[in-house]
Amino acid sequence: MEQALWTRTRLGRCGPPLDLLTARFDKHIYAPHAHDEYTIGVCVGGSEVIDYRGGHIRTGPGSIVVLAPGEMHTGGPGTPTDGYAYRALYAAPALLTEGSGLPYFREPLLDDPELAAALLRAHTELSACPDPLETESRLPWLLTALACRHSTARVETCVIPGAEAVARTVRDRLADELLSPPSLADLASDLGLSRYQLLRAFRTTMGVPPYAWLAQYRVGRARALLESGLRPSEVAALVGFADQAHLSRWFRRVLGVTPGAYRNSVQDGGR
Repeated sequence: MEQALWTRTRLGRCGPPLDLLTARFDKHIYAPHAHDEYTIGVCVGGSEVIDYRGGHIRTGPGSIVVLAPGEMHTGGPGTPTDGYAYRALYAAPALLTEGSGLPYFREPLLDDPELAAALLRAHTELSACPDPLETESRLPWLLTALACRHSTARVETCVIPGAEAVARTVRDRLADELLSPPSLADLASDLGLSRYQLLRAFRTTMGVPPYAWLAQYRVGRARALLESGLRPSEVAALVGFADQAHLSRWFRRVLGVTPGAYRNSVQDGGR
């Protein structure tokens, strides 16, 4: 069955939008069109043929396609019977310019299994729960890696001066404002850094990106509230998770059990 599902997330709580597309088509053929953003897609099934820059691109499962802003293109099934399925995101040029200038991709079809898997994982999880801080922590990092590996742009990989102090400052701001965390762009601007430099300093020092650190901090706060007798649905809002499902996903990831199971076991143990 043909389907196209759009999900809109944001880069930070008040940041710009970023659209994610999950698509499966049997016969659909796109009319010639262009986007203002970079179109970055990963094929997950079948094969698509894209007319682009006077030639033809044929995708296969696991391949990455990067189409530049303003470039006309079409898309349709690679074979009459198989159809095609893909995940795509539409990234403003500024998200790929943490290095030197606007990146140019000489080859629109890329073979990079590691990056393709990371893009698919981020796309799938953000489509299910479009958390602004998670979006801002994950996608700019992956897009910068994409530009660095496969375009004319190059990203500085030097050590960030005062990385530990930067990480502590970001950590403390996130902990203090866990219900409405500041955007990484604002934090980076306050510290005189690019967003990529902030992410690099935080990941190097803390071992995880900012959204993952904040999620684990929220889980710790949630444990105390569950032990006090509050229900998971109440706790989720009090510690800044989008909903109970978001709390459950991270609680189980960190502690191995659901919030409800944890609450019950603690109460049973107390009795």
